Amino acid sequence: MESTRAYRRGFTLVELLVVLAIISILSGIVLSSQTSFNKTLLLANTAYDVALTLRFAETYGLGSRLIGTTANAGYGLHFASATNNSFSLFADTWPLVGLGSNCHKAPSYDPTGPSALPGNCVYDSDHEASSAHIYTLGNGITISNLCAHSNANPGNGWLCSSGGGLTSLDIVFSRPNPTPFMSQNGGYPDPLTSPEVTAACIALTSPQGGFNYVSVSAAGEISANATSCP
Repeated sequence: MESTRAYRRGFTLVELLVVLAIISILSGIVLSSQTSFNKTLLLANTAYDVALTLRFAETYGLGSRLIGTTANAGYGLHFASATNNSFSLFADTWPLVGLGSNCHKAPSYDPTGPSALPGNCVYDSDHEASSAHIYTLGNGITISNLCAHSNANPGNGWLCSSGGGLTSLDIVFSRPNPTPFMSQNGGYPDPLTSPEVTAACIALTSPQGGFNYVSVSAAGEISANATSCP
């Protein structure tokens, strides 16, 4: 009797190439999605870090955190368009108590009293840089835009660094109110003669693209996932 043999059919070259092509396509999709996810996550984390540092400034300012021998100092964040990869947390200690400023008027009571406040709600590099803490953004993320809103600004009230009009932005918290003192271009306006800054926005971007926005309102609301900056 003639014996029968069982033959097993193997993969052809075409089938192997098709399988390899499918694997390559799926791997590309997964890697692309992972890269996009990482980019989004890094931007979101950085935005939350900026917002959290603003909360630190609020906590320090309302809690009258002592800085050296200076009491009742406000604390704030300083952003400058010239340094788009960092910002500073500073204690608002200059000018000294009793010298007066637009945000803290010269007290009619004893300047050494427990309620007297130093500072002018603006970062002064000549006097406050030594105690300031600089935060550097990582992963190539930069501050791509700074915006401040005031009725004193032309147009829709927004002044932004992307248009060349805003060079610096300061956001300061000082006791007893949780509302921030915000200023543009290194000067806090006199509320009696000029409108104050009522809102601020910081735009963050990464080398891979994409944006995240941190906003601060006049009421002190801080958002790490604002829709956009103007």
